[in-house]
Amino acid sequence: MQEQNTILWGLVCRRQCRVPTLRGWLVMTAAVLVLVIVAALEINPFLAVTDKLPGGVLVVEGWAPDYALQAASEEFKQNHYEKIYVTGGPIDRGARFSEYRTDAELGAAILVKLGLSTNAVQAVPAPRVRQDRTYTSAVSLKSWWREHHLSPATVNILTVGPHARRSRLLFEKALGKGVAVGVISIEDDEFEMAHWWRSSAGVRTVIGEALAYGYARLLFYPPKT
Repeated sequence: MQEQNTILWGLVCRRQCRVPTLRGWLVMTAAVLVLVIVAALEINPFLAVTDKLPGGVLVVEGWAPDYALQAASEEFKQNHYEKIYVTGGPIDRGARFSEYRTDAELGAAILVKLGLSTNAVQAVPAPRVRQDRTYTSAVSLKSWWREHHLSPATVNILTVGPHARRSRLLFEKALGKGVAVGVISIEDDEFEMAHWWRSSAGVRTVIGEALAYGYARLLFYPPKT
């Protein structure tokens, strides 16, 4: 029960309150450490999700490194996809010295070099934007489908590492409820996935994607069209 004594004409009071003992602080510190360890172990598997759906079309993000595009080529060859679409905006570096102006076009060219038919691969460039690039790429893909009178019912997004969960979420928001969206995460070779906190690349990527996913889930609302 709280006691209160008023002094100095009611301007100051003295109160008694309960505070943790040394044992209490130790228990709370241990609980926090356990939560931190569990979060460190589970956050990357949560973000780098693979949840593939059968059939439909395959979509690969064109900024993905060559090993991920190789995986996309193998995924397309091994499964019954109608087509593979490559998304992505303008290339930020070296575009003036390249025949390709967007990640979508460059990614599509790499897939063709890896053995896919030009009839199977379709580049869908997105405009330059400062933020929400994944969402913009998904909207551009939806617009391309509409212009060509296509309406795939199932889509699998192939991307890299912990970007996977956010990619699927943003594609779901962009494509709408009529399209089932699966996702395939290719392991990021810049860091050890099981021990991401041991490298600066892992810390930067995983924590950045965790914050970005939280923003996309809780604070991002697609503009009305």
